This record gives sequence, structure tokens and C-alpha cells, in this order.
Amino acid sequence: MSNDKVYGMLFSKVYPLLVSKAVKKGRTPGEVDEVTSWLTGYTPEQIAQAAADGVTYGDFFRQAPALNPARTLVTGVVCGVRVEEIQEPLMQEIRYLDKLVDELAKGKPMEKILRKS
Repeated sequence: MSNDKVYGMLFSKVYPLLVSKAVKKGRTPGEVDEVTSWLTGYTPEQIAQAAADGVTYGDFFRQAPALNPARTLVTGVVCGVRVEEIQEPLMQEIRYLDKLVDELAKGKPMEKILRKS
């Protein structure tokens, strides 16, 4: 799938898939909101509003209030690609969220997911 297709997908279609992935593994929607908030600076209410407003996935990240500087500590493979090696900045932001949700679904403790010492 091309980057433009990913960027043009509606956030309201993608976010429930991320939540579903985590919930299937015993995590909560609130925890998905927590990692999303940590990454982007959105509040849970703003995340819900973005989904309701029909924001695209690309615009969700482009308009993020405060991307967390510690997000560069998120490393590893998602969709067969190392997130730290992704050259396209917007795609890298999207993959950071994918990786955080993967870690959540794998049962990692929240302190480790949020890169707290």
C-alpha cells in the first residue's frame, strides 16, 4: 500500500482496529488512548473527536499537538520494517503508534511502553 493511501485513510477506520488488537490481548481501550496520547499529545477526548470528525490518518499526525520527544526511543520491527529506519517522517510517526500498540498487545508493562525509567 502506498504512503498516500495510508495517509488518506480515515482515522475513524484505523483507530478501532488498533483498539481491537489490544483488547483481543486483554488490554483496554483506555490503554490505547494512553499510548496514543503519550505519542501525539492529544487528550483521549481529542482522539475521540478526531475519529468523529472524519480526520484522515495523515492529518491526525500532521496536526498532533505535541509529538513526544521520547518517541525516537521506540524501536523494533513493525510490518517487516524497523521503525527507526523509516525515512518518511510521517510514516515513521504512524509506525511508532503501530509499534506501541504491538507492545501493548504483547503484554509489555505500560512504564516500558511509555519509555519511563
